[in-house]
Amino acid sequence: MNKLTPSATLPLDRSSPRAVVIGSGFGGLAAAIRLACRGYRVTVLERLDAPGGRAYVYRQDGFTFDAGPTIVTAPFLLEELWRMCGRSMAEDVELRPISPFYRIRFDDGRVFDYSGDDAAMRAEVAKFSAADVAGYERFLKASEARYRIGFERLGDVPFNDWTDMARVLPDLVRLAGHRSVYDLVRRHVRDPHLRVAFSFHPLLVGGNPFATTSIYSLIAFLERRWGVHFAMGGTGQLVRGLVGLIEGQGGEVRCGAEVSRITVANGRATGVRLASGEEIAADIVVSNADSAWTYRHLIAPEDRKRWTDRRIERARYSMSLFVWYFGTRRRYEDVAHHTILLGPRYRELLDDIFRRKVLAPDFSLYLHRPTATDPSLAPDGRDAFYVLSPVPHLDSGTDWATTAETYRQAIERHLEKTLLPGLKDQIVTSRVLTPQDFHDRLLSVKGAAFGLEPVLTQSAWFRPHNKSEDIDRLYLVGAGTHPGAGLPGVLSSARVLDKVVPHAAALV
Repeated sequence: MNKLTPSATLPLDRSSPRAVVIGSGFGGLAAAIRLACRGYRVTVLERLDAPGGRAYVYRQDGFTFDAGPTIVTAPFLLEELWRMCGRSMAEDVELRPISPFYRIRFDDGRVFDYSGDDAAMRAEVAKFSAADVAGYERFLKASEARYRIGFERLGDVPFNDWTDMARVLPDLVRLAGHRSVYDLVRRHVRDPHLRVAFSFHPLLVGGNPFATTSIYSLIAFLERRWGVHFAMGGTGQLVRGLVGLIEGQGGEVRCGAEVSRITVANGRATGVRLASGEEIAADIVVSNADSAWTYRHLIAPEDRKRWTDRRIERARYSMSLFVWYFGTRRRYEDVAHHTILLGPRYRELLDDIFRRKVLAPDFSLYLHRPTATDPSLAPDGRDAFYVLSPVPHLDSGTDWATTAETYRQAIERHLEKTLLPGLKDQIVTSRVLTPQDFHDRLLSVKGAAFGLEPVLTQSAWFRPHNKSEDIDRLYLVGAGTHPGAGLPGVLSSARVLDKVVPHAAALV
């Protein structure tokens, strides 16, 4: 990992208070930068052999595959981290705007190009239903209202006490937070295709559009406001840049360092114990691990009062994902960077995934073709892809060791029939990630890809707090805490630390 030295370094020495960050996902890396700016010596501990967490990078046969996040929105949250270190993000990372944001292909073959262009979007809506153009514009205003409250006002606000929740209840009531995203969309547009096109966004953060609070409809305006971008070189380029900032501040990122326990004395976090037996003392501990996993496996039961094993088990968890990464010997030039390939069922499939927890024979897919924007991610004349299928988490009882290849072949046949002709004979490299991998490799309870499901009763104050309710000087960032999953969410969770973590000078 190349070291990137910021122009503004911080006067840290061995006497400065120490912060340990567990996990090097985007939330953990952002937290480390912010903590160093607050005077802490920071050590980030990552159990995998490279940083990134869910943003890990696979390289094989000349192809580069981003393991997880592929969509960059609200880039100012990243740019802010570089500025805090006296640098410009553009020195290290080029963000390229993507248009259309998504190409949505319905099961009947009709296509909707979802973009940030006003005129183009009205024309796309009119293709399906001219009568819904006005309703679409009303929906966008409703999305903006939720963005102003849910993202701008509350996205980096800590919910430490029930009174914090009480203060926002009037806004939640006014914005119909008890209704689902789909219900909000249904109130504005009538065409069934358009209802799907404007309600799928919760799936990007692990939620069911028919159950996720309508506050999450803010994503539609968030994308409109800031655009959808891709990091040239892949998302891993952002990870490398953030690690460079941490090293330039005098911090360190240790890979192959698995935390087995957060040590606690007299109700206060005192450091961590590694699986190797090594103990690292710390003045504060920040966990970017899955929040449920943090409480269930990294903290002794006697040190927990609120997040007991029973409560963790009874919580509602997001769906999981089946992801197939593959490279082809030819390019598919007519395939967009982001394609959403919808199956024959919508509500019924989501019921199978979230409520019934059964692996259905049909599926809806997200197809990522990064080489549409950055051909360097594959050898010359070739394409890199990943295709993602939302599936139930491990409570489905699916034996992925025996099911994965059959499921992959079904997806391959579907892609070959719809978007990628001759695919089977074009594949030159392949690998899969299953819900079992989310559990075993990424340490996510039930193999849930996004942690706790983003329903109203598991949002804001009801979510595991950024400042632990049970243990002093323990803090949480990432998808499983406030405000939730998605790149803007996990970066905002690190922003919350500025308001709940004392400045290092206060601990000296």
